[in-house]
Amino acid sequence: MTRRLEDLAADAGAALRARQQSLATAESCTGGMVAAALTSVSGSSAWFMAGWVTYSNAAKQRDLGVPAYLIETHGAVSAEVVEAMALGARSRAGTDWSLAVSGIAGPGGGTPFKPVGTVWLAWAGPNGVVSEHHLFAGDRAAVRHAAVETLLAGLLARLG
Repeated sequence: MTRRLEDLAADAGAALRARQQSLATAESCTGGMVAAALTSVSGSSAWFMAGWVTYSNAAKQRDLGVPAYLIETHGAVSAEVVEAMALGARSRAGTDWSLAVSGIAGPGGGTPFKPVGTVWLAWAGPNGVVSEHHLFAGDRAAVRHAAVETLLAGLLARLG
């Protein structure tokens, strides 16, 4: 883990703790890296409640309640699905906030419409859910790292 990720995770934890708020994660292409970064912070059990790695579509449906029609209509890597993942994690964990990520880290799996590096991120909080589309450059490790960093930086921005 890079120093930047450690700092972002520590800052997110401090902001959540100061607000007495909690967080859950729902991950696909990052495979638990977001939860690992957050729980590397000493004392994270005060604000980190749960994390799901829902790599398969079946797990997204079963564990997070993502409707099958969203996956069938929009694909697993879409605003609709990542927002449903975030809302499902927040609801199931009973947290103030949740983070979600779904993407194509590569090297295979890309299409002309969704190339390798395509990632959707979502933040669900007290005021609803928002998502962002990103196209990250680099190999699998770089795409995954960029997704985690951008997700944590986005949480900090939303926490103020």
